[in-house]
Amino acid sequence: MDRPSRIRLAVALASLELLAGLLLIIQGGALLSVDRPVPAPSPDIRGKQLTRPGATVLDAQRREPARKIAQDLIAPPQLDSSEIERIEPRPPLSELGLAVPPKTPMPQDWREVLLYAPIASSSAIFESMGRTVVISGVQSIATDKTCSFHDFVWPCGHRARAAFNSWLRGRALNCFVPPEVDRFAIAAPCRLGRQDVGAWLVSNGWALSLPSGIYGKAEVTAIDTEMGIFGPPR
Repeated sequence: MDRPSRIRLAVALASLELLAGLLLIIQGGALLSVDRPVPAPSPDIRGKQLTRPGATVLDAQRREPARKIAQDLIAPPQLDSSEIERIEPRPPLSELGLAVPPKTPMPQDWREVLLYAPIASSSAIFESMGRTVVISGVQSIATDKTCSFHDFVWPCGHRARAAFNSWLRGRALNCFVPPEVDRFAIAAPCRLGRQDVGAWLVSNGWALSLPSGIYGKAEVTAIDTEMGIFGPPR
């Protein structure tokens, strides 16, 4: 085949391929038309709100009243408040969950402690370092107590506390107390240097000896010598 014949054959084949491509484009546009008109809604549903079937069922269920099943068994009966009786709570099933009571310090755990800057709150009670200590073996004189001597009345309670403070002068006391600080008053023997505090208070008439105490003779001496609350105002 000569050259002009081959050129004519190539042009014919290209024309056929172009025609086939145009036919495919026309057919695809017919199948995937994006300009297809949308049908108008039917006249009988215009102006009405379209609802989904599920929403219609839910609305119907909400409007339907709930049925009461075994009302006498589920709802509590009506009771008269006068017929209600309060009973004691039941004891715990086990002691494992109960709070353990604090351990009480035993006498062998007590030690002699130096208490600084004591301040007397009455004639035989003082406070120091967070502790409230009552001198053991003696009875304190109340601060509001009044005493009489030869028909003369004087505030011996205030004077007894002042005498105790004046004797202490902020000096530290050695007291036999438990190791933990207790929020309640502790009865303990104390000494100032080598002098017993209880003996000094009772012998000077600024405290009374307890019946079971060891300061009975000191109180007798204070009465005989008219010391402290047993004598004239000082």
